[in-house]
Amino acid sequence: MEENQEGAQDEQFESKEELIKVTGMYKDWFLDYASYVILERAVPAIEDGFKPVQRRIMHSMKDLDDGRYNKVANIVGHTMQYHPHGDASIGDAMVQIGQKDILIDTQGNWGNILTGDRAAAPRYIEARLSKFALEVLFSPKLTEWQLSYDGRKQEPVNLPVKFPMLLAQGAEGIAVGLSTRFLPHNFNELIDASIQHLKGKSFKLFPDFPTGGIADVSNYNDGKRGGRVRIRAKINQLDKNTLVINEIPYGTNTSSLIDSILKANDKGKIKIKKIEDNTAAEVEILIHLPNNLSPDKTIDALYAFTQCENSLAPLGCVIIDHKPIFLGVSEVLRRSTDHTLHLLKRELEIKLDELEEQWHFASLERIFIENRIYRDIEEEETWPGVIQAIDRGLKPFTRHLKRAVTEEDIVRLTEIRIKRISKFDIDKAQQKIDALEDEIAKVKHHLDNIVDFAVDYFKKLKKDYGTGKERKTELRLFEDIEATKVVIRNTKLYVNRAEGFVGTSLKKDEYVTECSDIDDVICFTADGKMMITKVDSKTFIGKDIIHVAIFKKKDKRTTYNMVYRDGKAGNTYVKRFAVTSVTRDREYDLSQGKKDSKVLYFSANPNGEAEVITVLLRQVGSIRKVKFDLDFAEILIKGRNVKGNIVTKYSVKRIELKEEGVSTLKPRRIWFDDTVKRLNVDERGELLGEFRGEDRLLIITQDGVAKTIKPELTTRFDNEIIVLEKWIKDKPVSAIYWEPEKERFYVKRFLIEHPDKEEKFISEHEDSFLEMVSTDYYPMAEIVYTKLKGKERRENEKVNIEEFIAIKGIKAQGNQLTSEKVNEINLLDPMPYEKEEEIEEDNETDSEEAITGEEIKSGKLKAPDKKSNSDDQPSLFDE
Repeated sequence: MEENQEGAQDEQFESKEELIKVTGMYKDWFLDYASYVILERAVPAIEDGFKPVQRRIMHSMKDLDDGRYNKVANIVGHTMQYHPHGDASIGDAMVQIGQKDILIDTQGNWGNILTGDRAAAPRYIEARLSKFALEVLFSPKLTEWQLSYDGRKQEPVNLPVKFPMLLAQGAEGIAVGLSTRFLPHNFNELIDASIQHLKGKSFKLFPDFPTGGIADVSNYNDGKRGGRVRIRAKINQLDKNTLVINEIPYGTNTSSLIDSILKANDKGKIKIKKIEDNTAAEVEILIHLPNNLSPDKTIDALYAFTQCENSLAPLGCVIIDHKPIFLGVSEVLRRSTDHTLHLLKRELEIKLDELEEQWHFASLERIFIENRIYRDIEEEETWPGVIQAIDRGLKPFTRHLKRAVTEEDIVRLTEIRIKRISKFDIDKAQQKIDALEDEIAKVKHHLDNIVDFAVDYFKKLKKDYGTGKERKTELRLFEDIEATKVVIRNTKLYVNRAEGFVGTSLKKDEYVTECSDIDDVICFTADGKMMITKVDSKTFIGKDIIHVAIFKKKDKRTTYNMVYRDGKAGNTYVKRFAVTSVTRDREYDLSQGKKDSKVLYFSANPNGEAEVITVLLRQVGSIRKVKFDLDFAEILIKGRNVKGNIVTKYSVKRIELKEEGVSTLKPRRIWFDDTVKRLNVDERGELLGEFRGEDRLLIITQDGVAKTIKPELTTRFDNEIIVLEKWIKDKPVSAIYWEPEKERFYVKRFLIEHPDKEEKFISEHEDSFLEMVSTDYYPMAEIVYTKLKGKERRENEKVNIEEFIAIKGIKAQGNQLTSEKVNEINLLDPMPYEKEEEIEEDNETDSEEAITGEEIKSGKLKAPDKKSNSDDQPSLFDE
């Protein structure tokens, strides 16, 4: 019986089942989750620049603030009353705020952003709000409040922050479908920009990182999407074998930086002997280099292959009206400054209301006591009667008041104690009223001139808190570093010409050159084919390889001279060409593509050399001249795809080299770009001159050191250089320097006697300094004498230095300039020198343009000395 009843119930339940779709529920849940992460976790609000966890930490610290330090563990626990997440997230957020050293005074081990060391446990470290935070973050009367997540507490919707805190601290966050990254900016520069905005003037803002370093902000794009900031470590040369890193890029630390350097060394990208980390309060990483390794090239390699250079992409996203909005940093600052102006105005309005209330009651109190209105209530027996009696007594005296007297005012009067009435001093009461009137007038003046008041407010912030917050990151344009030009050649390239293989594993075959794994190799074969391929262990090119070399992109100076036969029995052609850019691993045909074409002569010339060859023909038929010379200087340099000029239509027996070639390219013009402190051939900066392989640059530094160097494009220059020009061997250097031991200025003239040696030409005394230096042939100087007591000042004197002293050795002390006391020495325009050669810019002719042999033969251009252009000479043009 019971079983039958249960069966009937089951059938009844089954009949009532309905199908419920949950697809829409999942969609809503994800949208709710995404909205929560964006609005309540990852993205800061525009009003105060804080994420919710940061805002709640600040609010909790204000709750606990009594002027003393609190354990961070205690602050974290208190914050959990407002923040519905774990203590770890709160503690990490608090450490990040503390390390920025703006809002929190820290005590204990809070970690190190330079070394990457973590902070100690929250129970060991302490914190309190900084004076700056107390001044700019809080104003309870302006704060809008809301219930905390559990409804037990009141927390601020936004803090009334009167400073562009978002830009000062920076912010990073990853939400659902979007992210944000505001880079930190300089405290004082933000204040200056806010003042400029209040005055209606334009401004520019660029990041400033707490780790210092160097930044290229040319593509910052105002912190919007698509912008990018390149940041570099500050690397200096300590001596010829030691580099020192004193500042590191933002986002790295000494540990990760050293790891990246060691990894690059292991891969053979750079070459170092050892590395030392002496970082304490300041960064100091010493990099020891092997002997005969260029420090300048190593610095470039560190930037190219390690974390010594990083790139950051800003992405300004903030919450505005409960929506994520993308803004640039300029707009964020404008909105923040306008918000600060609004908050300052509201504070003044609240203060004005309070002062007027104080004035109102102080006036009522004086009327009440001075006119003894309190006696009118003696006869009253009821409370309403008391109120009415006081109201009647006040009416004759309240016409000057700014508002009507309310019942609340009268109640307050009844609360005045007898003791106060008995000791009431009319003069003091009037003084208090006068003081309140002065304060009211002052506040009204500020309200009428609210912009000036806001400007003064920002100036006060800068005065009180701006000391020690100077810019740390140096802004500078960066030159692009090509990795192939600075990589260390750490392996060897071999070739098997007959079989047609090139690679680094063919150690039993012919050695070609040193190479690296990022190099490209250019190969030519006997059938007129060319291919460029990446360095590998073993790569097939094609049988009968005639030339292999490391390929340099955009190389306009390396010229290939070639004579080839077109097909099996076709004409013989000659061509000259350069290879600047090609597609990797594609085979190019340098002949006309006919079967059995063959290269009869080939040479690769790094400086466009044009040799003379002898062509010998086979004695066939009635050929009269079977031997003749061919000068490549008469052949124009064209593209690699040209057919070339016909040499002969007869069969060529062989071709012999008759005379080594000389360069047919004009000297290369070199410029110095003072912005990036580098040489270039792209016409950026100041033209230094036209340089051949043997030419050098003269460098003179502020500390009195002279040297000459080869003008290599990888050379780095510092700010101490005061002379940088093409060195003319017979052109003297004139200098005036201070000799501390004799307390006199000395003048000297000298020639650079040892071009490869760096020499100091002033006194070795630590107080000696270079006053003036000139490379003119006839320099002129003006001496301005000091006025002595009781004497007339001596007239200024002009000195022709060429007549004053003869040319002596660089180590000579020189001659005393004067025995009189000198106020200053000025360098004047030099005397004219007729034989001085001036370089005229030829804007119509490219420095890389070829010169035909006709120009050389006609005497229009003197051919360079062969010896100076031979392959064993160091080349200026090796980029």
